[in-house]
Amino acid sequence: MPDKSEGFHPGEVPAKPGVYIFRDRFGQVIYVGKASNLRRRLSHYFQPSQERRGDPKLRSLIKSIHSWEYQLVRTDDESLILESRLIKQYAPRYNVLMRDDKRYLMAKINLNEPWPRFELARLRKDDGALYFGPFPHGTALRETIDYLTVHFGLRSCSVPEPGPEVRKHCLKRIVKDCSRPCDGSVTQEQYRALVQKMLGVIEGDTSELVVELENKMKEQAAAARFEQAARTRDVIANIKQIFGRKNRNFSNAAIAAVPGEDAVADLRLALGMKSSPDHIECFDNSNLMGTYAVSSEVCFINGRPARDRYRRFRVKTVGQADDFATMHEVLTRHYSRKLAEGQPPPSLIVVDGGKGQLSAAIKSLLEIGYPPTPIIGLAKRNEEVFLPGRSEPVIIDRHRPALRLLQALRDEAHRFAISYHRQLRLRRVQESLLDDIPGIGEKRKASLLRAFGSVRALRKADAQEIVDKVPGIGLAFAETIAEHLRKHQS
Repeated sequence: MPDKSEGFHPGEVPAKPGVYIFRDRFGQVIYVGKASNLRRRLSHYFQPSQERRGDPKLRSLIKSIHSWEYQLVRTDDESLILESRLIKQYAPRYNVLMRDDKRYLMAKINLNEPWPRFELARLRKDDGALYFGPFPHGTALRETIDYLTVHFGLRSCSVPEPGPEVRKHCLKRIVKDCSRPCDGSVTQEQYRALVQKMLGVIEGDTSELVVELENKMKEQAAAARFEQAARTRDVIANIKQIFGRKNRNFSNAAIAAVPGEDAVADLRLALGMKSSPDHIECFDNSNLMGTYAVSSEVCFINGRPARDRYRRFRVKTVGQADDFATMHEVLTRHYSRKLAEGQPPPSLIVVDGGKGQLSAAIKSLLEIGYPPTPIIGLAKRNEEVFLPGRSEPVIIDRHRPALRLLQALRDEAHRFAISYHRQLRLRRVQESLLDDIPGIGEKRKASLLRAFGSVRALRKADAQEIVDKVPGIGLAFAETIAEHLRKHQS
């Protein structure tokens, strides 16, 4: 961190986009700024004339600078977002004085609602919702969220639970832009599956949708519907720009809002624990109508995610959507392994659910002889905390850091389970393409996937490469495989 007394040397600062931080002599952050060219921007502050002729606020800022630092980013968009985060983190007084505290739009959804819908927000609130952002391109975000809401058939009405009265005045039912939960056209399970598809796009899984839209654009252009094709082109560009994985420089607010060790201490008080829950493991299950049942375990150390300790499970013994049996199987497998490896137990185990899930979890721990470990259940609907041996739940005030920590654990476990579930579904869809090729049996399919790892990698191979890597497949059959996969892009 250079000291102001050492002077500013332009050659030491790269001419690249980034964010810079000014500190006073006490080490406090007093200003955060962004620049597409850090060298030029910082040179501007340290010109001798600025201390004499700059406006009063700028002169005061310059005189208060004792040291500075900077952080490089890849794009101007990243600098906008990083600047916004740092301003909200440090609340520098000169950003307030100079009115640089920009608030960019975020996407928001509350999965605790019976029929969740996506909204836009500028402020993160402690309301149990998931927030994604901030995004610097407000207009593009607004248009894209509107498009995706229609594309996936989600509702946009603002009432808590849509019913017949809402349906009377809704135009979307006429133009079929909505799956219509208001008249029972879709069940909650079906509607939530649509929500998860849109969540997948927002979380960066855009490839399938982009391919679909690109095919649609080509069809529109071939039919001389050029204005529609242009609009579809713009939608594709917005989706890639905002939600593409390489541009995913936003974070989910459920984790960003956790106040670390303060929340851990507050959780200890809220639950009446003898020792601090420094090491928490949380479990969540996910399935779609009983298929591809999976579960996830996330770990927080001192109130922060420890992603290297996350685990995910493909459920093996449960043949239908049985959340209790799934919880029993997963905890039995996970903690039996920890016992065998001699790993110490966590400070607290959290299961997503109420009395039933908690009972299933306790049963699994007793059956394997696991050491006594604090365990609770967190029910989604009213954020009720269930403790062993107590019939009534504990209600933690929604403003307390303890509840925010539990919500962050639950939401992160849910996100991790859903991402694994989505990955399995996509893998199954891709593998089914091989089943459509005449002459492909289970053995040949297994050999192809073993050699290439995935259908995506296989699609990139030419016929000769398939012959070279997979014994027993001739050139003619390899050409059939390659041609089939080229025709069925996904």
